[in-house]
Order: sequence, then C-alpha cells, then structure tokens
Amino acid sequence: MANLVRAALVQATWTGDTESMIAKHEEHARQAAAQGAKVIGFQEVFNAPYFCQVQEAEHYRWAEAVPDGPTVRRMQELARETGMVIVVPVFELEQSGFYYNTAAVIDADGSYLGKYRKHHIPQVKGFWEKYYFKPGNLGWPVFDTAVGKVGVYICYDRHFPEGWRELGLAGAQLVYNPSATSRGLSAYLWQLEQPAAAVANEYFIAAINRVGTEEYGDNDFYGTSYFVDPRGQFVGDVASDKKEELIVRDLDFGLIDEVRQQWAFYRDRRPDAYEGLVQP
Repeated sequence: MANLVRAALVQATWTGDTESMIAKHEEHARQAAAQGAKVIGFQEVFNAPYFCQVQEAEHYRWAEAVPDGPTVRRMQELARETGMVIVVPVFELEQSGFYYNTAAVIDADGSYLGKYRKHHIPQVKGFWEKYYFKPGNLGWPVFDTAVGKVGVYICYDRHFPEGWRELGLAGAQLVYNPSATSRGLSAYLWQLEQPAAAVANEYFIAAINRVGTEEYGDNDFYGTSYFVDPRGQFVGDVASDKKEELIVRDLDFGLIDEVRQQWAFYRDRRPDAYEGLVQP
C-alpha cells in the first residue's frame, strides 16, 4: 500500500538582507502548505548570504542560537501555522568562539525536535568554511516527525558516504541535504552523488542548492534541486539552474521497504569486515 508523503524544498536567490530572506521563505512555505505539503526544507544558511566565499570576521554577525534564536523561533511559529515539518539550516552560535553550520528540525506542531551540525568542513577557494565553523559533534540524528523519520546531511558532507550510511542505519526515510555549491566546482557531481547515496542507503533524498550569484564572491550557485527516490530516480523534474523555485513532490515511503526487500543491501552488509575504514 502506498504511503505518500507530500514534500517540498526551496532553492532561493539571496535578497540582500535577513528579514526579506526569511519572509520570502515563509511565503514559499505557505504556498507549499496550500499545495498539501507536509514537510519542507531550505538551503544551507538559508537566512544569510553564502558568506564563506570570503574570510572576514564581520560575518560572524549572521550567527544565532539554536533553538533559542529569532530565526528558529520564527520557524516554529510557521510550522504551527502551516502544519508542516520544517528543516531550518542556519549559522549557529553555541557560545563565544563556538560556531557551527547547523540545521534545526521542527515538527508540524511547532515543537523543536533537535539539530544536526555539519561534520565535514571544507577549506578551499570560495568555500572558506573552517574560518567560521567547528566540525559537528552531535552525530547523525534521525528525527521522529509527523511525516516519518527525517535526517539531515549538509552540503560538503555529501561527498562522504559514512554519514549517509549512519542515517540509514538509524532508520531515516527522508534525508534533506541543504547545500551551497557552485557551477564550476561540482556541477558534474551534483546529479551523481545524491542519487547514488539514495540507492546505497535505500531512502529518499532532498538535494537543495542555492541559485544565482551573491555579493561576497563570484560563485555561480546553479540550483537544479531535486528529490530522488531509493532507486536513484528523480521524483518529477529537476529544478531550474538559474531561477528561484519551490518544488513539491509526492514521495511513496512504501518504496523504501520494497527496495530493501528486493536489493537487501542492509542484510548483506559486513560491519565485521570494515574496521580499516575508521583507522586514521
């Protein structure tokens, strides 16, 4: 029997200020809810520009507490209003000197379920993230939400298969991967890695990328966000590579059990043979 979950994601252009950026995402969420969506996710540090194109101390100003900062509280109100689960990626300030690239997960009743902190932090031209973020230290939580078991993996994380597998072992049915990745750097990989991860781990993935260029650098964020199913097939069309877009798709969670029974990857794992994978 089909177990349909109507899910949404937003790929957005930077507006120039936090207030209008949040307001724009609130409007997208209301539109998604009007279309029947029950879960929605936003792009990496959705309420700010991708400031990691430069290394400047002024950009610590974008950071705020999670869950007690203004953005997450506002998203809790939005979740209560719309009845949707919301994945909220922000720049987190834990305490002075402790900053993380984080996503809060809010349930459909507005309750804060917890957060994921990005594990793998890049430090290459145009992506100077080690200047701002400590590596994540909260593991790979999977959240029991109103739509099912939802996990998060953030941008650069997607290049590392270990976290994808941790989420699958913890029972994830849908993993949101909010990102900010540019055309010249990774366009070739974008439609390769997440479908492969969806197949290897047999769950749905929502791959979200920013779109457009922003004021702090020349990175050309190429959008093309999508949902992919446990067979590695896109669910509906891939989003535009140039324009802001709200994507709403029906995900059949019944397909997860079907694929796991057919391909049996979890049955045939050999964790007893993998010790070498975690040796330094």
